Amino acid sequence: MLNGIGRRRQLEPGEQLMWEGDEAVLVANVIDGVLKLASHSADGGEQILGLAYPSDFLGRPFGETAPYGVEALTDAQICVFERKDFDRFARDHPRLEHKLLERTLTELDRSRRWMMLLGRMNAGQKVASFLLELTDRLGKAGAGGETFVTLPLSRQQMADVLGLTIETVSRQLSRLRSAGLIDTPSRREIVLRDRRELEELAG
Repeated sequence: MLNGIGRRRQLEPGEQLMWEGDEAVLVANVIDGVLKLASHSADGGEQILGLAYPSDFLGRPFGETAPYGVEALTDAQICVFERKDFDRFARDHPRLEHKLLERTLTELDRSRRWMMLLGRMNAGQKVASFLLELTDRLGKAGAGGETFVTLPLSRQQMADVLGLTIETVSRQLSRLRSAGLIDTPSRREIVLRDRRELEELAG
């Protein structure tokens, strides 16, 4: 029934879905692609609050303003709902309200982990943590028990997201590969060879 009030929308890389502080006129569910959630300081500096992956929910139901901006990092497909229609539907369906509460708490936990990633980790820990998050959300199991993931972001985008330089990201990936923790069949493919060691490195 919920699909009856939503509409599909395609986003191109760099296309903005929501603007921080604007009236919250819509909410959305990610079907495909990766988007970034960001806030801006008074001097125009950007603070990335996290990433949204397929099945993630965007926007703030029952809120008047958008708490963050949302921009597509890759080609993305989303299902968009007018917030007022969604709020009305949610009020009439208590199970949906319960699901929204669960998602809000999950989002809060992810935001806390993201702030720790950006604020307290060194470059190696950041890259390792990011690879673990990507494989958890987008990875596929291989026949030998390893996990494969196709990176949805370029190395430059990874650097921007993690607050590092592209040289640092490339250097850290090379170190992980030399240590036997990952393999990189191509620039966009990552194979996790030793998840336990990667988790230890990520702290």
